[in-house]
This record gives sequence, structure tokens and C-alpha cells, in this order.
Amino acid sequence: MRWHAQFAWLGDGVAADVLIEADGERITSLTRGVPAPPHARHLPGLTLPGLANAHSHAFHRALRSRVQMNRGTFWTWRDQMYEVADRLDPASYRALARAVFAEMALAGISCVGEFHYLHHRPGGAPYDAPNAMGEALIAAAADAGIRITLLDTCYLTGGIGEPLKGPQLRFGDGSAGNWARRVDTLYEQTDKADRPHARVGAAIHSVRAVPREQVRAVASWAKEHRAPLHVHLSEQPAENTACLDAYGVTPARLLAEAGALGPLSTAVHATHLTDDDIGLLGATTTGVCMCPTTERDLADGIGPARRLADAGAPICLGSDQHAAIDLFEEARAVELDERLRTRVRGHWTAGELLAAATSSGHHALGWPEAGRLEPGAYCDLVTVALDSVRTAGAGRAHAAEAAVFAATAADVRDVVVSGRQIVHDGRHLLVDDVPAALAAAVESATREEPA
Repeated sequence: MRWHAQFAWLGDGVAADVLIEADGERITSLTRGVPAPPHARHLPGLTLPGLANAHSHAFHRALRSRVQMNRGTFWTWRDQMYEVADRLDPASYRALARAVFAEMALAGISCVGEFHYLHHRPGGAPYDAPNAMGEALIAAAADAGIRITLLDTCYLTGGIGEPLKGPQLRFGDGSAGNWARRVDTLYEQTDKADRPHARVGAAIHSVRAVPREQVRAVASWAKEHRAPLHVHLSEQPAENTACLDAYGVTPARLLAEAGALGPLSTAVHATHLTDDDIGLLGATTTGVCMCPTTERDLADGIGPARRLADAGAPICLGSDQHAAIDLFEEARAVELDERLRTRVRGHWTAGELLAAATSSGHHALGWPEAGRLEPGAYCDLVTVALDSVRTAGAGRAHAAEAAVFAATAADVRDVVVSGRQIVHDGRHLLVDDVPAALAAAVESATREEPA
């Protein structure tokens, strides 16, 4: 296959007239400054590597617009989230996730990190196939044509020292050992089956949900399997207070002492950190996933992204609860939120933010072969229009800035994942009517059962 990009972001800048050739899933050659040869597919606009959505809860998409109606806090939002979680089964979850992942594809996302804790039946009894819900997510990603890292999440308590209750019972395996045995099965099945689009990683939901004495077991599983390990970290001040009261240390310090930080680990949110916490994450080169559209929607606060990056913690991006699925919005929000906090402009370059959305995100998800336009990398191409009302007027010199600071997901025109075109001219080629699929799946997930 051959594609000819009008402009392409190659990590070190934007090049014109770039010929990209692939054999199967991988790029075999990339040549700058050449006219389009016959039979090459033309990509007008700016072509980027595939975007990586490093933090997703697919079923939260059903909450969009519904949780924006009234005042409240993170904790009142969580109650509404639990109501949706209690309604899903493997079939309805696959339908919802298929539509959500198709929406991601339309936004230029070629790989998703699904932070998955909805494991069991309502009430907590396992399904006959204990990983039925995880399998539904893996199948949904294949349906939508994108890759997935299923971050199977250990979730054991409803708060420090509190048992799971109500809808939370679906999340728990009883112990980290039970969690590991279930995930071993999923890992082996995914490794042996014909699922080149899927990899399995691990997650610690938070220090609220996994007791200190069991955190190390999850971290050890991830290290043994050389798998990504993700964790919600200091999203709320109340989490920090509870951890200090119970253990006498911050959540970041607890994770460090349990061996859960490091270059294969990613802390999600990391909003309310001490100077020592920032130093710990940076010194261990632990990644940090910023999710600005969620963090502002839930009134969480603004995380210290620039300080974390300067300390040595790579930054990636996620859409989390999917108040919006738009990594361009997530990228520019990292810069714009910092401007609001400091009243100074220019903390991040467009290139740094594009790297957060591409190569850094893929590294965090255990796909280091993706997120770059170069020979040997996965052939993931995302072309952003430069002639929309948002981007018109930007030529080669300002194409990267147009993508980060002006474009939206609606400007994505073509998407190729692993050498396979899944979006053409803004239309998904595998899911016929993505809005209709979303509407039907959300309706199913939020419909009140008759009394």
C-alpha cells in the first residue's frame, strides 16, 4: 500500500509531499519531498501518527450530557456512574463499547487503553466465562478496527477499610491473588488467540480500592509479564487525606514503596501532588496520563503537567469518562489550563503535545512500535483537514499548531490502523452509522427498568 501525504508530522517537524509505503501492518519506507506516484492514495491535509487514548472507561460514555444537568461533585457523579455500571451485561457492553470505539476511530484514535473493572455479574457472582466482560471489550475494539490494551483492574474495597457494596460488588475479585488468577487466563487466551489488535495490562484502581498489602501483588504481576500498569492517583484531595490518615504516607509514596512506580507504570490524573510526589514520579520515569476534559468536568482541578514532565515523567493523554472524545482538545487543554493557572502563555510546544497524543500514549499502553511515522512502526495514519472553518489558512509552517490549537475531532478525514483504512472522508468503514449505534447503545444502558 502507498499513501501520499500533502503534509506529515514526522516528530521533528512537518514535511511536505511525503510518500508512505507499507507491507501489511508496518511502514516499510517513508520519503519526503516527492510527487505523488500513480495509484498512491492521496491524503490532503496534515497526516499524523495514530493517536493513543491512554485512559478510557467505555461505559462512562453513556453518562454524557446526563451528568451535566445539575450541581454536584466527583462523588455525586460517581453515584450516577454506578447506576449505569449495574445495567450492563457482556452483549450490551460489547454494543456500547463498539460504538464508543468507533467514535474514537472517527476522532483519529488508533489505540485505546481500557481501564476495565466491570468484571462480574450484578451482585458479584462471576460469569460462566470469568472474563466475559473483558472479552466483550476486546471484541468491540476489533469491531471498530482499533487496537486495545485491556488494563484489567484490581478493585477490592469501596474505600480504605470499607467493603464493596451495591454496584461495586461487580468490580471485586476478593483478593489480589484471585484477580491475578483470573487475569492470567485472559492474558494467556489473548496471547494464544488470533488477536493481534489486543494486549493485556494491569491496573490498580486506586489506593482507595486496593489495600496497601495487596498493591505489591498487582505490581509484581505486571513486572512478571512486562505489562503496562496503570493507577488512578490523587484525583481528589479526599483520597490523599484518607491515605495519610490510614497509612501515614501520600498515595504516590505508598505506590513507590510497593514497587508500583516505574517506566512501565502510568499514573492517571495525578492532580493533587506534593513536591515529593512529583519527584517520585519523575525519578522513576513513571508516565502520567492527563485527562483535562474529565478533570474539568468533574471539578477535580488542574494537574501539574509541566512540572511532572520537567521532573522526568512522560505525559500522555486520555478521554477518561468521555465528556468529549477529542484528543486535540485534551492536548490543547494541557497548555491552556496551565495558562489559566500561571497567567503565562507558551508552556508546551505543538510538537510536545502531539508527542503526548501519539508516541507517549502508545508507550504507556505497551505498543512502543506505534505512534511514529517511520519504517518499522505500525502503519497508523491520521489525516487532519487544513481546509475546514477551524483550520483554513494554516500552511506547512503552522500545520502542527493548527492541529493542536484549532482542530477538533470533526476535522479528522482519514484513518489507517495497522495498514487498514477504517475511516475515509470522515466516514467509518466498519460501523455503518456511528451516531445511531451510539444512540441505541446509550439508550439500552440508561433505560430504567419498569418497577
